[in-house]
Amino acid sequence: MAKMTAVDAAVLVLEREGIDIAFGLPGAAINPFYAAMRKRGTIRHVLARHVEGASHMADGYSRAKAGNIGVCIGTSGPAGTDMITGLYAAQADSIPMLCITGQAPRARLYKEDFQAVDIEAISKPVTKWSCTVREPALVPRAFQQAFHVMKSGRPGPVLLDLPIDVQMAEIEFDIDTYEPLPVYKPAATLKQARKALEMLNAAERPLFVAGGGIINADASELMVELAELTGVPVIPTLMGWGIIPDDHPLMAGMAGLQTSHRYGNATLLKSDFVFGIGNRWANRHTGSVEVYTKDRKFVHVDIEPTQIGRVFGPDLGIVSDAKVALELFIQAAKELKAEGKLQDRSAWAAECLHRKHTMLRKSHFDDVPLKPQRVYEEMNECLDADTCYVTTIGLSQIAGAQFLKVQKPRNWINCGQAGPLGWTLPAALGVRAADPNRKIVALSGDYDFQFMIEELAVGAQHKLPYLHVVVNNSYLGLIRQAQRGFQMDYEVSLAFENINAKEDGDSVPGYGVDHVAVAEGLGCKGVRVKTPNEFKDAFVRAQQLMEEHQVPVVLEFILERVTNIAMGTEINAINEFEEVLDLETSVAKS
Repeated sequence: MAKMTAVDAAVLVLEREGIDIAFGLPGAAINPFYAAMRKRGTIRHVLARHVEGASHMADGYSRAKAGNIGVCIGTSGPAGTDMITGLYAAQADSIPMLCITGQAPRARLYKEDFQAVDIEAISKPVTKWSCTVREPALVPRAFQQAFHVMKSGRPGPVLLDLPIDVQMAEIEFDIDTYEPLPVYKPAATLKQARKALEMLNAAERPLFVAGGGIINADASELMVELAELTGVPVIPTLMGWGIIPDDHPLMAGMAGLQTSHRYGNATLLKSDFVFGIGNRWANRHTGSVEVYTKDRKFVHVDIEPTQIGRVFGPDLGIVSDAKVALELFIQAAKELKAEGKLQDRSAWAAECLHRKHTMLRKSHFDDVPLKPQRVYEEMNECLDADTCYVTTIGLSQIAGAQFLKVQKPRNWINCGQAGPLGWTLPAALGVRAADPNRKIVALSGDYDFQFMIEELAVGAQHKLPYLHVVVNNSYLGLIRQAQRGFQMDYEVSLAFENINAKEDGDSVPGYGVDHVAVAEGLGCKGVRVKTPNEFKDAFVRAQQLMEEHQVPVVLEFILERVTNIAMGTEINAINEFEEVLDLETSVAKS
């Protein structure tokens, strides 16, 4: 045993748990923790410009690679409350993340001390566990428990709140005997797997729905193996996009009200059996339960017991980690095949593939100002299959999901259920910090981009280069489109005449914020695109600037002010605002 401060012990535990980077902002109530990190020198720190930004960086870091745990650090009071949106985003999407906050000394708790707030109580609804550690000797064990809780069962975030006197108190702790706690994951049984495969085998038009739990379990290859073994097409959820490559013949498209393909919705509506793995039947995927479930049976596999039956009762529910379950499903399918009982799905798969080749939306428009569909068409041509897209919410995300191509797991990093504006930029920095060699393209509308635009300075300071595509229509586009139902266009325009716009420059009259100028003022680079003939040169130029300067590069596309992206209130009633390709054109293009 050795004597040390409680925060010295905490930093040692972080090291043993594999933490080598943290995102945050120092402050009076957390300075002892920062002093312990500085003394050890083993944990790199990225200084954010806003604590919410730091929490999204930690979130992006966690999502970037299997096994990653992002760490966010802040002082007391508003630092903790600023983390709440980040905690909510991580909790909603089952992302492990550790937030550490300073706190007033124990004697001053509940006495309205400066920047003292009950962050434990505030954060409990958006964390797996939240704890103000009131005894110094408990600090290293609280951190040990935090990692156990974050990783066990359904992953999620944890917040540890450390009063300043607890941080500085001396304790005895033996790091040499420290071991991480075993992680608990529920596991399916072979009996359950056999039953599920028998149900699938009895169906005529079965589908797999592959959710983000498969990516969390690092089991995408197993999902593809099961699909190929059974011949059953796969519909990924938005959080599961990339589990099966877009160009795989068994990738049947995404279904849903917004981030969906025409062929994906049509195929799901043709199915009679849906086998969901690691998904939660999100409402933007299903629409109404009545339409989604009509005339089809369901198997639902999820790591969290309370997810089974939460939205609707499946015909069979299995509580299991996705990787364990997939291994058993593959075993059961091989047994059925060996017994000569596995159905031939080639005709059904060919029917789904035909829809994939023919039920397309038009993307090639030559309009000026630009139509967003053309931007994504050009991105598909200019960016390769290794590109990792990072995005959150809005018409930019919805159109991206309708038109982009994703070929690998964790190459679509999307804040799904919470969808906070501003998430994209700091999350992309977190992804970059996790992998210095990855090709990262963030995707934002102008409003999402403006929410946390100050974090560009973090990318410049810490040399975290990535490409940020901003599709700018100077509108809250998704809200404007939603307001059509109320016959209004109210307080959703971002347009104004910028008094600093130069007549001989390339800024756009009436579009308000000059994103390129702001990016350059924050130490980054920017390129603006106004016409279709500029696309390819702009991507080359942006890549050159990023490689030369090692900073984020903003690539802004000036869109038409009003564009309605395909969506609807039911998966069988999607409103296609733009023309769709006819059969002959579709077949020729495919």
